[in-house]
Amino acid sequence: MGHGHSHDHGTVTATGQHRGVLTAALGVSVVVFLVQIVGAVITGSLALLADAGHVLADAGGVALALGATLLAARPASGRRTFGWARAEILAAAVNGLVLAGMGVYVFVEGIRRLIEPAPVAAGGMAIFGLIGLIGNLIGVALLYRAREASLNMRGAFLEVATDAVTSVGVLAAAAVIALTGFTRADAIVSILIGLIIAPRAVKLLREAVNVLLEAAPADVDLDEIREHITELDHVTGVHDLHVYTVTSGLPVLTAHVVVDDSCFHDGHAPQLLDRLQTCLAGHFDVEHSTFQLEPTGHAGHEHPTHH
Repeated sequence: MGHGHSHDHGTVTATGQHRGVLTAALGVSVVVFLVQIVGAVITGSLALLADAGHVLADAGGVALALGATLLAARPASGRRTFGWARAEILAAAVNGLVLAGMGVYVFVEGIRRLIEPAPVAAGGMAIFGLIGLIGNLIGVALLYRAREASLNMRGAFLEVATDAVTSVGVLAAAAVIALTGFTRADAIVSILIGLIIAPRAVKLLREAVNVLLEAAPADVDLDEIREHITELDHVTGVHDLHVYTVTSGLPVLTAHVVVDDSCFHDGHAPQLLDRLQTCLAGHFDVEHSTFQLEPTGHAGHEHPTHH
């Protein structure tokens, strides 16, 4: 059996590399949340309250991501052979659940306000909405370059970017109320915020669940990998092929590779193992791989679950 990897599971993960950016974005989100809570109390705006709740969920997601990077940086042990790397994915799943719950709450409360409109101070709503927009744009600028580093970084960026969009909605509602007196605009924007939150939460949850269920990464074609492996000299077949992701940026592959019996007698096996690992790292960016090299007749001795 052979192993190939260049990852140290006790080092900083993809999200951890941007810890400083996450910390700054978290600070901005907390300030925006506090300002909008004060604004919602003063103006009576449900849209401001919904936006504040959205920001709170986003700040919680960023805080979870930061905590996860600290756990993920802890070294592997005898019981946790990949260390705490998957803590990042658990954080992403929790983040998605929080966002989903917030979306439902905002939507339901918005419907209630449509039926029973409440007075809203449009001027104050506009001021606090503008402060929120400026804060969210600062967060977007901080996270933009790191948005593709990991699931959590992507989630954090999308959350802050959506906060900026919802802040624009708050400003639009304030303008409508100031110009027309139509206070239901506040409830309408709140419902729209809920509708914006929901699909993003579902997407984040789906991606996190796929990792937790050890589904093959979306950009990996198992048939293509199988074809590349079997094209190598002395390889006659491959089975029990699995590719999954431990955490963002850490794909893992395991496979049983059937090779000519001569490889076990003339010294070809080590060279063949090197070629297999080089092939995967070069063509598919899978640097952590584990292969079991087997002679032709070995498959008949394996457990039926192997395929």
